[in-house]
Amino acid sequence: MTDVFTKSKRSQVMSTIRGKGNKGTELRLISIMRQHGVKGWRRNQLLFGRPDFVFPKLLLAVFVDGCFWHCCPIHSVNPKSNSKFWQKKFQANKNRDHLVNKTLKQAGWLVLRISEHELIARNENGLVMKILKNHKNELKLNTD
Repeated sequence: MTDVFTKSKRSQVMSTIRGKGNKGTELRLISIMRQHGVKGWRRNQLLFGRPDFVFPKLLLAVFVDGCFWHCCPIHSVNPKSNSKFWQKKFQANKNRDHLVNKTLKQAGWLVLRISEHELIARNENGLVMKILKNHKNELKLNTD
């Protein structure tokens, strides 16, 4: 089926669509943190780069990166059609991630990026330790 819009109009329409987060992976991380008693996190904080989770007292910003959009070296597959567009899009995503990391670090924040496949791997203890390791266990952790 042919598109009813011109190429420029389709581009304009698509540019107005905003994502609302990667619900499945974010909900999985919430479940893991709650199950292990990790406390002190907030969501939807107005911080540069819009982290998925923020630990304000620790100045920790946590991003959950989808394997496709953030070019996971293990799972990312480049689409065969319109490859130049996708290469440009993926490079822009990498550049934005780098800028966000750099900007937050310069402002005194620690940035933690968790890949989508880490949430699927079911290594919950390893994931919780990844969150805790740089914070000298300052986050409250349920020891039950």
